Amino acid sequence: MQPNQASSTTAAQSDIRSLLPSGERRARLRRWRSLKDKMSRYGIAFAGISVVLAFATIFVYLFSEVGPIFSSASTEQQQSYQSPEKEPLFANLERYGEVGLVANKNGELQFFNAQTGVVNQKLQLALPEGASISSFSRGEPRSGIIAFGLSNGQVLVAKHEYNLSYPNDKRQIVPVVTYPLGEAPLQLDAKQQAILSLAVQEGPSGTAITAFTADGRLSYNLFEAKTEFLTGETTLERSEYQLPDAPKTVLKMLVDTTLQNLFVADTQGNIHYYDIRDPASARYVEAISAAKSGQTVTALEFLVGSVSLIAGSSDGALSQWFLVRDEHNNFHLKHIRDFEQHPAAIVQIEPEYSRKGFMAIDAKGFVGIHYGTSARTLMLEPLGDELQPARIAISPINQSFLAFDKNGSIVHFALDNAHPDVSWKAMWNEVWYEGRGEKDYIWQASSGSDEFEAKMSLVPLALGTLKAALFAMLFATPLAVMSALYTAYFMTPALRGKVKPTIEIMAALPTVILGFLAGLWLAPFIENYLSAIFAILLLLPPLMIVAAYLWRFMPAAVRNKLGLGWEVAILIPVIVLFIWLCVSLSPAVDAMFFNGSLRQWFTDNGITYDQRNALVVGIAMGFAVIPNIFSIAEDAVFNVPRHLTQGSLALGATPWQTMLGVVLPTASPGIFAAVMVGFGRAVGETMIVLMATGNSPVVNFNLFEGMRTLSANIAVELPETAVGSTHFRVLFLAALVLFVFTFMFNTLAEVIRQRLRQRFSNL
Repeated sequence: MQPNQASSTTAAQSDIRSLLPSGERRARLRRWRSLKDKMSRYGIAFAGISVVLAFATIFVYLFSEVGPIFSSASTEQQQSYQSPEKEPLFANLERYGEVGLVANKNGELQFFNAQTGVVNQKLQLALPEGASISSFSRGEPRSGIIAFGLSNGQVLVAKHEYNLSYPNDKRQIVPVVTYPLGEAPLQLDAKQQAILSLAVQEGPSGTAITAFTADGRLSYNLFEAKTEFLTGETTLERSEYQLPDAPKTVLKMLVDTTLQNLFVADTQGNIHYYDIRDPASARYVEAISAAKSGQTVTALEFLVGSVSLIAGSSDGALSQWFLVRDEHNNFHLKHIRDFEQHPAAIVQIEPEYSRKGFMAIDAKGFVGIHYGTSARTLMLEPLGDELQPARIAISPINQSFLAFDKNGSIVHFALDNAHPDVSWKAMWNEVWYEGRGEKDYIWQASSGSDEFEAKMSLVPLALGTLKAALFAMLFATPLAVMSALYTAYFMTPALRGKVKPTIEIMAALPTVILGFLAGLWLAPFIENYLSAIFAILLLLPPLMIVAAYLWRFMPAAVRNKLGLGWEVAILIPVIVLFIWLCVSLSPAVDAMFFNGSLRQWFTDNGITYDQRNALVVGIAMGFAVIPNIFSIAEDAVFNVPRHLTQGSLALGATPWQTMLGVVLPTASPGIFAAVMVGFGRAVGETMIVLMATGNSPVVNFNLFEGMRTLSANIAVELPETAVGSTHFRVLFLAALVLFVFTFMFNTLAEVIRQRLRQRFSNL
């Protein structure tokens, strides 16, 4: 080495040493690096824990809203006082629990303060001299109509209600009694036989009274008010009909609010059903046994709406019955469900005023709170150690009730029974709803009528969610995954640089626009050109394969001029031409094979076709899901290490063999993750499903019918439901189910993805 070279080397080394940090500086850098590592570690840990806590908070909030619907009923004793009547014939409580009513066997009505027991008003009904009350009946509880049958064959009908006003901003409740058929008793039986049993009901055609007399006759009487057009004078017209096959003994009679059906319970445990749609030719239909062998029916009442009967028997059993139409279009009384059995004979059944629930008392003083639709027994216990209730009266808003003790006292109870109408079993199993011929899954949560039976089965919504996601994925997955494989592995980089951003930017397209186009343009287009749509979906993929195969026989000069990775350009005119051809020939195909319309052909052959259906949703939602699946899958394929593909090609494998044997297995975890992300997007999609389907909660996977999904149902009904109501909380349960769906699918996808990574990690 020359001296000048040695000196230059020494100088260079000296310069390098001068650039190196000193020991103190290196220590400072190490401390700073350590601090940044700790900050990063703790920051990432904090972010991860925050995400977990956020999810946990969402779960806690959803559970807090959902939990109350599965709670039982509870009661709390408020006041106790002496009853105005020791053995009331009838008792009632107004909605705010401030005024009570009792009627005694002497025809006296007493309104009293339900908090103190002080009688505020007494009213003596106009009973004829020498006549006594031999029977009593009340109509549908909301009507307030009551009737007294007398020993001389007369009947007296009254109607009680409560007028509400707010003088000086203070609530004032004034009881009012009216006489819809006149204040004087009506001679119901011409033979003046004692009326042993009575049924009264107000209906669309008037007031109906059914009477069973001491000599065993059963009559149906209809009173109609007729108003003279010119004078305005109102007269009462009576029609009397004798009913056939009267039972020997009668325990209870009930007429429904339509005045078309009469039910008579005898003392042997049978319920007799009469069809009185045409009273002049009333028909005795059948007698069914509503009690077990050796037992008798001891109580019988309608639930609100007078569709369902609740029968209580001497062994404490409670059962629900209503009319079901048979294959010959005839109605028959059908046993629907049973409730938890009481320890003794049922003494009284008190229906709720606005729900399909009821309270029941047995001979041992046990009080049960039951609900029809959900088949729940929410409480069954004695009200107290010393209390022996013989009668109860429940408020119309189900927040309080009066218990009349056998010793002549009244106990006022507060009642907490907010959500009896749903149960986990009723929401996920078939339920036999009123007016239905069989059990079914139905979602119909609200109506304009108080007597409506809420139907809150989550099965149609859950299946609708899976149905929409399934058809969307069937459309989107093949297109997205195969386009990702071609774009990442076969397409030229210049073309890929245009195609990939174009597809990814589709993800920014608002789904409400896709739903708008699907509902207003795509759905009518598919209906008009249904045969063309099927031809495109079924024949276009084989046509593309045939076109690609024929491309191999083109002259080499033509193929080389186009270049590798540009083959997709030749498919564009083929696809466009084929789609145009299918649409153009669709009317001719329909006329030739389907009598002019494939849509009508489906209908004629028993296949339901709705314009906005699952096919429309699958195509529209598929376009919304494709960008997500394509982007993730394309990145997974493109990031397969080049040495793997190059090694495969070097060993003599063709590009297709390399793609199938090397690229696809290596990228399979990412492709699977892409598919599951798309599925999660499809499950939670709202606007497309909302606008492109009929939102009909049906239980099927028919491609040509619509559906209602969990997310769409929440979006539609949550703004209109009352906060804190059962409907409100069930919608939160639907949100929880949707949340659990996505959580489970994403967790399963991650587990499968990790196993795929382990399996192909040796490549």
